[in-house]
Amino acid sequence: NEPLPFDPYDQVIYFVGPTPTKPGHVIGSCGPTTSYRMDAYSPTMLAQGLRGMIGKGRRNNDVKEAMKQYKGVYFGAIGGAGAIIASCIKSCEVIAYEDLGPEAVRRLVVEDLPLTVVIDSEGHDLYEIGRQDYLKGKE
Repeated sequence: NEPLPFDPYDQVIYFVGPTPTKPGHVIGSCGPTTSYRMDAYSPTMLAQGLRGMIGKGRRNNDVKEAMKQYKGVYFGAIGGAGAIIASCIKSCEVIAYEDLGPEAVRRLVVEDLPLTVVIDSEGHDLYEIGRQDYLKGKE
């Protein structure tokens, strides 16, 4: 019940634990982590004004309902493409929980980050739609 040490309003969170930063680089390799581990917290963050999340994998129904209610969006990043994603990050600053190391909260400035809308603000879920389309094609 304590306030967050950062304001999530109108922000996007990338679920990632980057590798150590090499000299001369902005951030280490930073591919997406599995997002469902944050499902318990995501509806609360969306209620506080979070606009988007980036990660990989499915989200539960509570998260999808919160995305519809608060007009959030879930973007999928390509697993295994951490080095490419790191090249899209132009600046990185730890803004909270520095003691957590890779899991610290950082403010990232990105450019040309390759993402796919997986769940839109109306609840359309590409994981479900894609599976349905695939199964229709097999009939």
